[in-house]
Amino acid sequence: MATAEQLHKSVDGETITALLRRNAQQFAHRPALTTGIGPDAGTLSWSQLRAEVAALTRGLTVLGLQRDDRVLVAMSQRAEHWIAELAAIHVGALPCSTDDGLSTEQLGAVARHSAATLLVLEGREQLSRWLPVLGDLPDLRAVVVLDWEAAPPGDPRFVSYSAVRGAAPPDDPAFEALTDAAAPDRPLALVYTAGTTGDPNGVVLSHRNVIHACLMQDHLVPVPEHPRSVAYLPMAHIAGRVLGIHLPVCNAGHVTVCPEPGRLLPTLRAVRPHGFFGVPRVWERLAAGLRAELAALHPEQSREVNRARDTAVEAYRLRAEGKDLPAELAERLERFDARVLRPLRAAVGLDDCRGAFGGAAPVPAGLREFWASVGLPVYEVWGLSETTGAATVSTPGAFAPGAVGRPGPGIEVKEADDGELLVRGPVVCAGHLRADGRVEPATDAEGWLATGDLGTIDSRGLVAVTDRKKEIVVTDAGLRVAPTRIESLLTAHPLVAHAVAIGDRRPWVTELLVLDQEMAPVWAEANGTAGAGPDALARHPAVLEALEHAVAEANAVLSRAEQVKGYRVLAGPWTVETGELTPGLSLRRRAVEELHAATIESLYT
Repeated sequence: MATAEQLHKSVDGETITALLRRNAQQFAHRPALTTGIGPDAGTLSWSQLRAEVAALTRGLTVLGLQRDDRVLVAMSQRAEHWIAELAAIHVGALPCSTDDGLSTEQLGAVARHSAATLLVLEGREQLSRWLPVLGDLPDLRAVVVLDWEAAPPGDPRFVSYSAVRGAAPPDDPAFEALTDAAAPDRPLALVYTAGTTGDPNGVVLSHRNVIHACLMQDHLVPVPEHPRSVAYLPMAHIAGRVLGIHLPVCNAGHVTVCPEPGRLLPTLRAVRPHGFFGVPRVWERLAAGLRAELAALHPEQSREVNRARDTAVEAYRLRAEGKDLPAELAERLERFDARVLRPLRAAVGLDDCRGAFGGAAPVPAGLREFWASVGLPVYEVWGLSETTGAATVSTPGAFAPGAVGRPGPGIEVKEADDGELLVRGPVVCAGHLRADGRVEPATDAEGWLATGDLGTIDSRGLVAVTDRKKEIVVTDAGLRVAPTRIESLLTAHPLVAHAVAIGDRRPWVTELLVLDQEMAPVWAEANGTAGAGPDALARHPAVLEALEHAVAEANAVLSRAEQVKGYRVLAGPWTVETGELTPGLSLRRRAVEELHAATIESLYT
């Protein structure tokens, strides 16, 4: 395992542009980027990929893109998405992939906040969402469209991707000069996250941030040279960006793009990646496929598989306690893995996987043990966009149920006086982009980043996250949602006194709506239901219809991750005495979830 000093030497002085050139020169004919699987799949070698990046880079400079400009990319998972991001990096601009789940209003907010000068859009789907806000983007100079047939005819703001790509003849010295102009601490990428209020929060990452994060993974859990990987996570999210684009550049790997989430399982089977990261929901879906394989086994096969699984779980539990495996157990596990468990993992394409990781939300204990029983323990990691993804990593030699691993090489984690986890090190972002163009440091004077997560560090150095200091909901798909934004839209309705967004570690967001004790009777009289008490009003069809409209109107301006999929209307009142409010009349979220647990569970059954 690498020390902090060894990792620092590997990272120091490197840039993504220089590493792409290294790959094109030293591994020219090795596969770099494959889109899809089967006979229709297309592959670019490292030399071909860099040539495509060079061509688009030249065109972007002709189009007027300059150093420090911001570029927003809205595309599906395809090769041109990778090429557009890398070309913007070569110009010295700051690329940002926008979240497909954002509403048109939110897309406009991101474009205005970033002062984006260039949009790169794929086709009709993206154009339909962007067109309503294009006239309100004062810094926008051009819109590059991949599917030119979808572009509005005669609009001078639009230019085709193919025209930009072929805008200038090759000039290798100029492109090499751009490659050399990058510096380790120069901004590399922009990632937008939900702040605690729901307003966009632009995280600026440097070359150093990203390269350290990537090489750290390979140092902690070694993989073969030119490792195979699958890119399926959204590029707008930190894990999708780092694992999908930057990690393959850093380790000269071969990444296969999975264009549709529903194609993940066949893609894994075709690629057989050397490493895999998934949020809990993804691991659960893959486990469901594997459980189906187990259920179909002949009874005699089942007995053999169960013996192998019992052995794997026994070894997993000992390692979780920090103990060495007895020689006999280690030998038995090795035999069972080769003969029984590895072929079983091949059913989901993970038989060559050297490192399986889970993050963004805790992986349930039962799910962790299931994967351990088939010889593929899922090791949890923890971090956020501001730490370029993982700041702590569980490894085969350092993990425990409920923990998220130890800080990676060169990274420090400590507890603040109030229990908040603080992080310092080379993965901590350059800062937050502000609307006036400044990059404001995200750390204090000593370089510590306040994460907003509460946690502990045990005697083995393992970090555990126990709660959140900030009011952020993280669904079991790893999507971060600011509850106050949703709640403020719903409490704007006169019938609603309190709205509480539920969804932390759950599949989707739901809402508890509490009637306003003063306004509800007034509304009832105006709407022909005078005399009804709070309980009756909470069930009255007219009230339910009005709040259904309120939820629909809120959903219309919320991102897909934020949209309310179900709700319950409660009569109330909520008071300090009933336990839902603090003396300052703020919501006690944990108390609400405990007091109304049965109602909340009914929203998810």
